[in-house]
Amino acid sequence: MASSISHSRQSHLSLIHFTLLLLLFTPFSLSTTITQEQEQKQDEADTSITRFQRYLRINTAHPNPSYSSAVSYLISQADSLALRYQTLYFSPNKPLLLLTWQGTDPSLPSILLNSHLDSVPAEPSKWQHPPFSAFRRSHDGAIFARGAQDDKCIAMQYLEAIRNLKARGFTPSRSVHVSLVPDEEIGGADGAAKFVESKEFAELKVGFALDEGQASPGDEYRVFYADRSPWGLKIKARGQPGHGAWMYDGSAMENLMKSVEVINRFRESQFDVVKTGKALNSEVVSVNPVYLKAGVQSESGFVMNVQPSEAEAGFDLRLTPTTDPDEMRRRIASEWAPVIRNMSYELIEKGPIRDYLGRPLMTAINDSNPWWSVFKQAITSAGGKLSKPEILASTTDARFLRQKGIPVLGFSPMRNTPILLHDHNEHLRETVYLKGIEVYESLISSLSLFPEPSQP
Repeated sequence: MASSISHSRQSHLSLIHFTLLLLLFTPFSLSTTITQEQEQKQDEADTSITRFQRYLRINTAHPNPSYSSAVSYLISQADSLALRYQTLYFSPNKPLLLLTWQGTDPSLPSILLNSHLDSVPAEPSKWQHPPFSAFRRSHDGAIFARGAQDDKCIAMQYLEAIRNLKARGFTPSRSVHVSLVPDEEIGGADGAAKFVESKEFAELKVGFALDEGQASPGDEYRVFYADRSPWGLKIKARGQPGHGAWMYDGSAMENLMKSVEVINRFRESQFDVVKTGKALNSEVVSVNPVYLKAGVQSESGFVMNVQPSEAEAGFDLRLTPTTDPDEMRRRIASEWAPVIRNMSYELIEKGPIRDYLGRPLMTAINDSNPWWSVFKQAITSAGGKLSKPEILASTTDARFLRQKGIPVLGFSPMRNTPILLHDHNEHLRETVYLKGIEVYESLISSLSLFPEPSQP
């Protein structure tokens, strides 16, 4: 019995010692745990910024964009806003999400706000923060993610603007549609291109649309009334093969090099116009070499004493809206890849270059387009200023809408922001993002209340 009591006392003393130690060290541990939980809850708070971050964390980069995850998330946002939605499939595994805020007068032509779901790949090793982490830098609120500028920002800004307008009791006269499309970054053939040809699109009766633009490093917002049209050009030259020590007249490499020289002279003539300040880069035809393929390969590289029988080069062309495509094709056939030099070529025209009436794919930015005046006034009402309207140097889905004769402006409300689309460390400051929501509130309310414009 005595042994038992002694053991009990020792156990009791040990328990006291343990309790004292626990009390001594618990305050710090408990405080740390509470702080971590508070920070986690704060990160998960449902705010316009955290909703943006959640969308950015969905990896929709090619070649394997998670479209289903993105669409599911956006549907959850549509549900929270009581918006109608439908998921359309014009190609397998490539959903297109269409959201609708019904207007009081559905007979009026509607407003379409377009954004693409996909993004270009990112190289994580080249980024300061993982490209799909949506990391927020504390000292300036910069949010790092692929798609932060191109163009998941505008998709969420559309929805946040609608959220704020609904909270104020605003009701549009015109129906407002938000289209979230796949495959823009790879040409849009299975996305916007098929969408605009569908009965679902025709039923929308779109009168005016907004699509993506680009950031502005200055104080003024940039707006784009046209895109350049992309062409891919592959030129192949053929010639007599043989020993590398012989001199050849019209070898494959010689023929190709002559073509490269001719193309480069054209490129320089266009570039000189830009260098002298007579035009912007987007206002001339750009030609850039992409690849060169020739030679007979060996285990150590190339066989140097064998003259190849074929040589090929690829070029990326961007045509302005006013470029004569027939003249460009003639130049390629007669000067860049002439049959007389034993050459052939393949031209890949990516998308339309004229609208259904044969006109250049440009949206009027004068009094002939009543939507232009409404757009400008809405920007002013939001406290913004517009720089001189531009042609976008690259290409967006807006061209498919313009091909239908629909006026479209490319616009992303990012000012005092470096242009980082497709770049490493793509990011957007939260203050810029939040101001953009205000701008879209002004745009959506103004455009959706605009009465039926008179025909020019």
